[in-house]
Amino acid sequence: GHAMNAGRKFALTGLVLWVSACASGPETRKNSKLTGPEAGPVTAVSTSPKPDDTKPQAKEPAPVAKSLAGPEKDFTRAVEIARRGELTIAETALKTLLEKSPKLGPAWTNLGIVQERQGRFPDAERSYRQALALDPDQEAAWDCLVRLVARTGRAASLEAELREALTKQDSVARRTALALNLLLQKKHPAAVAEARRALQVSEQHVPAMQVLAQVYAREGKYELASMVLGNALAIDAQDAATLNALGLVHLGLKERPLALERFRQAIALKPDFAEARNNLGTLLNEGEDYAGARVELEASVKAAPDFAAAHLNLGNAYRGEGDFPRALAEYERVLQLQPDAKDVYFNLALLHLDLEPAGLDTLKRLQKATSFLEQYKSKGGTDERTAQYLKDAQKSIDRETRRRERERKEGLKKAAEAAKAPEANPTPASPPGPPATRPGASGKVSKDVR
Repeated sequence: GHAMNAGRKFALTGLVLWVSACASGPETRKNSKLTGPEAGPVTAVSTSPKPDDTKPQAKEPAPVAKSLAGPEKDFTRAVEIARRGELTIAETALKTLLEKSPKLGPAWTNLGIVQERQGRFPDAERSYRQALALDPDQEAAWDCLVRLVARTGRAASLEAELREALTKQDSVARRTALALNLLLQKKHPAAVAEARRALQVSEQHVPAMQVLAQVYAREGKYELASMVLGNALAIDAQDAATLNALGLVHLGLKERPLALERFRQAIALKPDFAEARNNLGTLLNEGEDYAGARVELEASVKAAPDFAAAHLNLGNAYRGEGDFPRALAEYERVLQLQPDAKDVYFNLALLHLDLEPAGLDTLKRLQKATSFLEQYKSKGGTDERTAQYLKDAQKSIDRETRRRERERKEGLKKAAEAAKAPEANPTPASPPGPPATRPGASGKVSKDVR
């Protein structure tokens, strides 16, 4: 996200609250989730002026640059606090700063991000709108606002509002916001049209390029997407959202090592870029580096606590590490966030088939696995392994039931013998042998595919 003129307005050099508050991942094709730029680089405010800013009429430089030393220091402190995840303290610091300097647009944007991370969406929206009232060209605030509104199901009304405003006054930032809004509504041709109109006015406008590339990638035109993103990278090599988008394009082109590298570059630039962390974690899960995946995905959900896709992938990492309680907790979190999710039922079934936690009765566990697979099917899940896993579960249930029946009969027989000869020492029942391994439910076969 670029704040076009923020660098000239505030002496807040290069201060950015790297946040990905928005967590609307794209549709999943399977039970691991990758998220693209549409799921948001809520990068807050890049406050250094961009090279080659194509707006010729630069706004007046702030006359008060020197006296901003105080606010600059406070702003830096608030950003650091927020980056550590101490949201309440960060919010207080930003509000204190805004009482003294109410015209500080980037501070309003970051306040909104902190509020959004706490799940306080109306407050967040007010803060983003306040930032835009102060500076209608503030990219980061538009980016945050558009994604928040889309996530809370009000994209259509924002589209109308943006179109109305554009009839009164054209603005590259607002038009790019409209293009993103259309992309999030899956109105691809309209999104392309608006992104191109923005680029006609400002041909080096990276956010519009990102929208354009995202549409191309969704339509499977990876070479085209790659070309557009290459141009964006030439304009701004430090834009983490461009790098994350390139990672997704490499995946589309089946270039996994390059994708890993791009996601890592994006994270290096923006350590709490939730989507890039999620994407890297997903790939590491697929390579069965579950410990590495866990690190990335824990960072992702810390940065965006309501990011359902990342919770799902984190559950998969814990499952891969054999941590039943933690995996279960993550999958349950997904269902809280997305009650209509279906992939999570498939993964819950695998968890109950693959792991044998102490204290969970074997039959109950297998019956749960069966019930999760049935729920997955009833919600429209189409994974071709479902039928086989249902058979495996049923076989295991039958085997366990027969074993218990034998044990019960042996117990009765022994009790009867003991009753006949009370002086004989009863032999303790032999512990059950190790459960037979279930074919088809190993980590290999149940590996999540995209």
